[in-house]
Formats: sequence, structure tokens, C-alpha cells
Amino acid sequence: MGRQASRGGALLRALSALALAACSNAVTAAPDGGVRPACTFLNPITFGADPWVLRSGDTYYSIESRDDDIWVYRSPTLSSFKRNGVKVWSAPDTGWNRSNVWAPELHNVDGRWYIYYTAGRSGPPFIAQRSGVLEAVGNDPQGSWVDRGMLYTGDDTVSFSNNIWAIDLTVEKVNGQLWAVWSGWEENRSTDRTPQHLYAARMSGPTTISGRRVRISSPVESWERGTELDLQEGPSFLSNGPNLFIVYSARESWLKDYRLGMLRVKDPRVALTDTANLQKIGPVFTGSGSVYGVGHASFTTSPDGREPWIVYHSKVDTLPGWNRVIRMQRFGWKSDGTPDFGLPVPSSQALAVPSGECQ
Repeated sequence: MGRQASRGGALLRALSALALAACSNAVTAAPDGGVRPACTFLNPITFGADPWVLRSGDTYYSIESRDDDIWVYRSPTLSSFKRNGVKVWSAPDTGWNRSNVWAPELHNVDGRWYIYYTAGRSGPPFIAQRSGVLEAVGNDPQGSWVDRGMLYTGDDTVSFSNNIWAIDLTVEKVNGQLWAVWSGWEENRSTDRTPQHLYAARMSGPTTISGRRVRISSPVESWERGTELDLQEGPSFLSNGPNLFIVYSARESWLKDYRLGMLRVKDPRVALTDTANLQKIGPVFTGSGSVYGVGHASFTTSPDGREPWIVYHSKVDTLPGWNRVIRMQRFGWKSDGTPDFGLPVPSSQALAVPSGECQ
């Protein structure tokens, strides 16, 4: 969840500058005064939250919301993906999406670019959040965009007046069918201290949810239930050959025990709304003694396509709040085809840049 809390100020900006990834032919100074080997980087990559990184050909695109604007970045390297940023959209002065813009995602669906985002009335409490979609005018993610409006996330497909709270919407084409998956409430409430579940629905196109929403997962396991609130949010699709997964965040986003869980789609030929076809696994990624509140991940590959990478955010300390930074690390696959994310890599540990970045 990308609630509009402080994102750190000078301390986080200094931290991100020190940790900015680089690939060079010389030894690089490390923040602790030592040296960092060439062709390595340090976490965190930058300050921020709700990271979304997409590889398209030889280019990495990333996206973020900032002050109710949406920015798209492009870079030839994954280890320094937050470069060459362009503001592509600003919230309107009036309307449902005039404030609280967060968690945008950039998708290419059938050769056209779309941005899915969350917005709503000013809070707290954040009780009016809905999901919207933008469509690119041309084929440039840093070009012009058209607002295609709110997506329907209610219990029928008739009246937007019955739309229900929804955040972190993502899309994926599975076996030829386009699906939307998001975090939502069972019904609209007057408090944002409301349990969140994962919902799925069919789409007739990138800008239209056409099927009835179905709750596909709830925070019922001990490892995903919080001390203050039970929630599931930030779903993201991950594939490994014929294996398909929906990775999501669980527990409270503002506390140190935020972590990742996962739904395994047993048979991608079966509708995502068939809950008997979904196997819950978790936790699959948790914090450590020095990295806290890991969550809201996206996935991509190295420039040569040989390595899978997870990009995620973490808290800057153990105190309640949404001051966060963005990290990334390589992960692997288990013999059963499921991802093995390991443990969060400490900030002091130099990591080799993704394969194909540095010769």
C-alpha cells in the first residue's frame, strides 16, 4: 500500500545517493568508507514505495507516483532503473481521482501501453480509494496519456455507484484471457481499518472489467494475520515456464512484519476465479535483523534474460510508518518450480549487477 505519508526527506535522499547503483571499470567507494568492487551495487536503490519495473526489449521502464503526479523512467540498466524520469500525468483538479494517487503500474497489453493506478478522496481515513486506468496515445510510455476512467470493482457490472474500495490493481493475460486482480474490501466502510482481501475479475479489454468480482484469497493464515489489521495487498504476477503465481503482501504495511505470501495457480487453463485451483504458500519473503517490512514486489529479468530479479520496498526502521526505500536482488527457483527469494540482502553487502550489464 502506498499511503501518502512522508517519504523520508534529506536523510533518505542522501541514503539513496550513496547507494545508487553503478557499473564501472574502477573500484568504487562504499558508504562505510571502504571500497566496493567494480560492477556491483548496494541496496537500497532509491527512496520510495510500491516499485514497478518492467523490461521491454533493451529498456527498463519504472513508474512512481509523487505528489499526485505519475512519473515514468527509462534506463538501459536494471541496477539504476530510476533514471531519465518524465512526468506523464497529473491528477485533475476535480473528480474521484483528484488526490491520493499511489501504486501505479505500467503494462503493455497487446502492443499498447496502460497505467493502472489507485486514487481517491483525501484522507486519512482512506475510505474512497478506487482503481483507474490511463492509455498511452502512442507507443512511447514517456509520451502523452489519456485518462480512461475508473475501473469497476463492485459486486455487479452495472452501476458505478455501487463500486467498492479497491487498490493495487494489476492485470495479466492468462491462457488468452485478460484478468484484473486487486486488493479490496467486502463492502465500503467508514474506516480504513478494514480487512483487505484479493479479488479477481475478467476483463473484456485493458480498460474494462466485464466479469463479476470473486474473492480469491483472504488473510486467514497465522503468518498473514496482523496484530492491528488483517490484510492482503499489492498482488503481482510471476511466471516460471508453465508455473504461474500471484505474489502479494500481507500484514500491516506500516509495521516491521510486513511480508510476502503467494498463490500458486495450479492450472493456468482454469479461470483465476476458481479458488480450488489456487494454492496458498507462505510466507515466501520476510524481513531480517536489518531489513524491515518487506513488501509490494515486482519482478523482472537481467538484460540478458538469464536471471530473475525481485524489486521491493522496505521500511527504513522498525517504527510504525511509511518511510520506505526500494531494494532489489536476484532470486532463484526451487525444484518444484516455485520461487526461492531467500532473505533480504543487507545494505552493507555489495551485489553483482544483473547479468549482461557490465563487461
